[in-house]
Amino acid sequence: MNISIGGDHAAVEYKAAIIEKLESAGHTVTNHGTNTEESVDYPDFGHPVANDVESGKADLGIVICGSGNGINMTVNKHAGIRSALCWNTELAALARQHNNANVLALPARFIDKDLAIACAETFIAEEFEGGRHERRVNKIPC
Repeated sequence: MNISIGGDHAAVEYKAAIIEKLESAGHTVTNHGTNTEESVDYPDFGHPVANDVESGKADLGIVICGSGNGINMTVNKHAGIRSALCWNTELAALARQHNNANVLALPARFIDKDLAIACAETFIAEEFEGGRHERRVNKIPC
């Protein structure tokens, strides 16, 4: 699977760990940065991830910032994106199963690194269930 990932300065350690885990599982990961802890603006790293997913260059995306909110709001401005802010594996699973989310947003300052990795693995492993959920997801766009 092709995964696009990006995050701000709060995400550097988590992003590196997630990339390592995903690549070791055989996934191809495009890293849009940032790769330093110097303060940056999260939209600069969220938009490229959303563009990858919208264009089909990536199957799924992962975005990370301190609270997860700012970068989640950023990617959700893209018409083809359904990003879900998740802080546990149950939410990550449901985001894929029920909401057909194509981007996972993680709050680096509110969950530990192992949980962030577990959320990413769960998100990638799950599939959309369709059925009654498809009708609801189809009503999301304006």
